[in-house]
Amino acid sequence: MRLAAPGSARMGQPLMNIEQIDLYAISQRLVTPFKTSFGTQQERSCLIVALHSEGLTGWGECVATNDPGYSYETAVTAWHILSDFLIPAMMGKDLQEPTQLRDWLRHVRGHPLAKAALDQAAWDITAQRDGLSLAHKLAAPYPEGPKARVEVGVSIGIQPTIQETMTVITQHLEEGYGRIKLKIKPGHDLALARLARQTFPDARIMLDANSAYTLNDTPLFQAMDDLQLLMIEQPLAYEDIYQHSKLRPHIHTPLCLDESIHSAADTQLAIDIRACDIINIKPSRVGGWTEAREIHDLCQAAGIRTWVGGMLETGIGRAAQLALAALPGITLPGDISATARYYAQDIATHFFLNPADSTIDVPTGPGLGIVVDKKRLTAVSQQKATFTP
Repeated sequence: MRLAAPGSARMGQPLMNIEQIDLYAISQRLVTPFKTSFGTQQERSCLIVALHSEGLTGWGECVATNDPGYSYETAVTAWHILSDFLIPAMMGKDLQEPTQLRDWLRHVRGHPLAKAALDQAAWDITAQRDGLSLAHKLAAPYPEGPKARVEVGVSIGIQPTIQETMTVITQHLEEGYGRIKLKIKPGHDLALARLARQTFPDARIMLDANSAYTLNDTPLFQAMDDLQLLMIEQPLAYEDIYQHSKLRPHIHTPLCLDESIHSAADTQLAIDIRACDIINIKPSRVGGWTEAREIHDLCQAAGIRTWVGGMLETGIGRAAQLALAALPGITLPGDISATARYYAQDIATHFFLNPADSTIDVPTGPGLGIVVDKKRLTAVSQQKATFTP
């Protein structure tokens, strides 16, 4: 490593020349099918990147998967964008801080899920260089530092019947999860929510609509106001902020935005027009951890509550989510449940629930603080490419 040139952002931080990036396309079977308003997933594809410099490896996960349900990006399109545009823009460059990546990758419009994989790897490798956990590196601007544990919940996909949903809720409450998120869609909503509240009067319950409704459904959400829900997440169109600002004054349940928040600028707009009470910060959806931290800061200043959402990540992505959720302004339980919920055998360190308080420990080792099982990674890889300058 060599020291940064005079006048650089952080004097004394060694520059890390990007020597090689490996890109893996993997597929793993979920323990149980996961059904939302836009489809059912049983086999999860994603991309893994490994960024090499100075004997260190930074890991990142691109959560784009089999189909364009949640996002227009898929594993196939992300492979194309990463291999043909984003990775070539980074090769051979000197990395000092991960915040540089936004400028390096700005020439590619959109594709935040692909960009986030490289961003995560850059945060990981520079945290390792600095001898810090990713949580401590992310929390460097805040005097209180990162939390040691983060509160988490569980997301329950749409089940064949409402009664089966009650059975699944019971199972997860008994496991120690303190917050339950139920996926809903038209025709599978109010009756589900009412029975869940009746059956579990003290549980912290929220609903996730994944953009399946319109303003015409306002009476439906008003009918949920007496259920003491933690929140309703993204009921309206997936790129909408304005219509949510029209819905919010007519309901008492806290309104959360997810799919429509792609950047700090979107966050500021949502704050300015009072479109929500809560924002789900998914670092992959906003292009990475640098942007996610800026969103955290805006929300904290504006009194908007936040939490960290999940995308069925492997242990690689889950470790980075935990680091983000450890920031002081993240105050609501996230979708960062134990990895064994999704994969019987994962490609990296498993994370386990602390059932006494519905938390997961934040990794404390350098960078992500995990061990990647390279044999398992090879076994589940369907394609691999290596890039050098």
